[in-house]
Amino acid sequence: MSTETTTATTEKATFGAGCFWGVEAAYRQIKGVKSTAVGFMGGSRDNPSYEDVCYRGTGHAEVVEVEYDPKQVSYEDMLDVFWENHDPTQLNRQGPDVGDQYRTVIFFHTPEQEGAATASRGRREASGSYRRPIVTEIIAAETFWKAEDYHQQYLEKRGLSTCHI
Repeated sequence: MSTETTTATTEKATFGAGCFWGVEAAYRQIKGVKSTAVGFMGGSRDNPSYEDVCYRGTGHAEVVEVEYDPKQVSYEDMLDVFWENHDPTQLNRQGPDVGDQYRTVIFFHTPEQEGAATASRGRREASGSYRRPIVTEIIAAETFWKAEDYHQQYLEKRGLSTCHI
C-alpha cells in the first residue's frame, strides 16, 4: 500500500463580463471549478468598495476570480464560458448596466493564459459570429480586491441561477 499523498493543484482565472453576479453563477456550474469570488481588478484605488467602483470612477472592472482544477476543466473551456455569457462587442456596458466597471476583460495570470486568451479572441473575431468588433481587453492580472460578503454568490443566495435579461 502506497503512503504517497497527492495534492490537488489549482489555477486561477479572472474574467470581467458585466455584472459579476451572473458571471459568477455561470462559472460555479462548471465541473472542476473549486471556488469563485467576485470583486474588482484593474483600477487605481486600494481595497475599493462596491460604492467606490460604481460611483467614484476608480477604473476597476467587476470581475470573478475562479479557482479551478486544470485536470478537470481547461482554461480554454473557461474562455468558452466567458465568450458565451456576455456580448464582447459592447464597450463599457452589458445590457442595461453602463460604466467602465462592466467592461469586457480577461485578466491573465500566466503567459500561457495570455496566449490562450489572445488566440481565443482571434478565433471569435474570425468566426463572423459578431456584427461589431470584439472590444475585450486582455491584460495582466493585478491585485484582486474581494467585494463585500453580500455580493458573494449573490444569485445563489436568492435561489436564482442567472440574471440574464
